[in-house]
Amino acid sequence: MKILVTGGCGFIGTNLVRHLLADTDHDVVNLDKLTYAGNPHSLADVADSPRYSFVQADLADPVVVAEVMQTVAPDAVMHLAAESHVDRSIDGPSEFIQTNVVGTFNLLDSSLRHYNQLPAERRETFRFLHVSTDEVYGSLGDTGMFTETTRYDPHSPYSATKAASDHLARAWKTTYGLPVLITNCSNNYGPYHFPEKLIPLMIIKCLSEEPLPVYGKGLNVRDWLYVEDHARALVTVLTRGTPGETYNVGGNSERRNIDLVNAIVGILDEIRPRENGKSYSDLITYVKDRPGHDFRYAIDSSKIQKELGWKPQRTLEERLRETVQWYLDNESWWRDILDGKYQMQRLGVGE
Repeated sequence: MKILVTGGCGFIGTNLVRHLLADTDHDVVNLDKLTYAGNPHSLADVADSPRYSFVQADLADPVVVAEVMQTVAPDAVMHLAAESHVDRSIDGPSEFIQTNVVGTFNLLDSSLRHYNQLPAERRETFRFLHVSTDEVYGSLGDTGMFTETTRYDPHSPYSATKAASDHLARAWKTTYGLPVLITNCSNNYGPYHFPEKLIPLMIIKCLSEEPLPVYGKGLNVRDWLYVEDHARALVTVLTRGTPGETYNVGGNSERRNIDLVNAIVGILDEIRPRENGKSYSDLITYVKDRPGHDFRYAIDSSKIQKELGWKPQRTLEERLRETVQWYLDNESWWRDILDGKYQMQRLGVGE
């Protein structure tokens, strides 16, 4: 297939593009706006592949999106492009509405026009995969898990815009017949993760001997999904999933934030000890909690496992150690980011 991937220079998008080029025969057209979090250097080593091409475009511009769709004429769309950082959505929700809601509408609109013009045999196999988050479901207590039928209850501007985009995607399936599939995933981690997110932020601040900011008391719980496992899940859903269905993708790895930070600290204490001989745990600092901070997310991914045969391949402990080592081995990648606009400053305090 020729697959149009939106947001392919972001964290999950980069890993998806790399997986498609390395492990499938599909051609990839990467559409990315290249915001602060879109990093083309993450794909520098595959940029010359004859199966890869890049288009810089803003999904919020309907004319440009229509032109790209007409030119590319894809066999499938994998829609990952989104503003995704909760703290940034608190400080500036407008960009989230433009990209996540308006941008998704424009892409659905142009995809439908493209789909309706396809010959019958290509319409039969065309797919639009909309990639979303578990945050649309709101917050859990100490027990329970999100399923595909959990009621939506978003609490941040980010999750509200993703919920809106999910509803739009479903509406384009039921109203217009566009063969849409939706995935909702738990927190991703792994290589090429932008430094503002929890795991890379903790690693880099340890290496910089800076305080490790933990929100509240660090008791909030997240389910962690290795990004390469997620990429495999997305391709599985695209090629084997049933249009109109939703598939939750989780890592079966729930951890309290403070326990995750301590795990990162323990790994670094072992493989990159501090010069002063102390533990990096001395750097942990509890800070004012995020406004509206959801207590716990947990994904029930039994549907995708039973119906499509996907499951996460390895444990958080194994993958976390590999992730820490990746940041040690690829310091130039994140140093270049820190030399730009992002300086690891605290965002989203709600003021």
